[in-house]
Amino acid sequence: MKRNELERFLKEKARILRRDIIKMIGEAGSGHPGGSLSAADIVATLYFYHMRHDPKNPSWPDRDRFVLSKGHACPVLYAALAECGYFEKDILWTLRKLGSILQGHPDMKKVPGIEISSGSLGQGLAAANGMALASRLTGRNYRVYAMIGDGESQEGEIWEAAMLAAHYKLDNLVAFIDCNNLQIDGFVCEIMNIKPVVDKWQAFGWQVFEIDGHDVLQIADTLKTADEVKGKPSMIVARTIKGKGVSFMENVCDFHGKAPNKEQVEIALKELS
Repeated sequence: MKRNELERFLKEKARILRRDIIKMIGEAGSGHPGGSLSAADIVATLYFYHMRHDPKNPSWPDRDRFVLSKGHACPVLYAALAECGYFEKDILWTLRKLGSILQGHPDMKKVPGIEISSGSLGQGLAAANGMALASRLTGRNYRVYAMIGDGESQEGEIWEAAMLAAHYKLDNLVAFIDCNNLQIDGFVCEIMNIKPVVDKWQAFGWQVFEIDGHDVLQIADTLKTADEVKGKPSMIVARTIKGKGVSFMENVCDFHGKAPNKEQVEIALKELS
């Protein structure tokens, strides 16, 4: 596939994910649109281009793993799994409803394609470490990809996991930090500043890349480069916009965990059409 074709393809997949995020959260009347929208380009590039996985065989032992540590952003993951064919797309509209498999945070026991139940912030990177170690110990060659939030990076367990991954030289682990600059209570730099992000991860022994988290070709290229790193884990610092793609949600703290109303859903879907 030529680069311009790949770019169009991945942008279209990300647009579909964003539309489905808006529709499912609007239907549910609750959820977390902001951080789901900011992660859509990364998730689209992982699932529709880079990762080895098989929707018809979710338990394939040699599949690549994806850990969404910031589990409240699960609408973007649910949208990707449905678009890939892990489950029927109509199930998306049952998000957060009684009896639905799609809870407010991912449940690995109910949803095919979910590798770990997540959402207790700070824990996902440690789980990804375990998966990466298991790949090495069992002689398999699958790779592990993880996504943490910038607000989540205020959690101490993130930095314990950072030390462990570097100590064991987990070069089959690639993590993203979705740097959209906002968390539930406001700007990350005002709640508890995590800067300088790049310098910190480098100091913890990681190979660090800094990218535009909405440039799908840059995401794809960086993933390829990260896969070639030897002797250390890789961190991709993705600069993103909270609520990306919906004008009235972009950089608005309220939409961290606030569902759009019916009128707002219509406006958002029009913008994403």
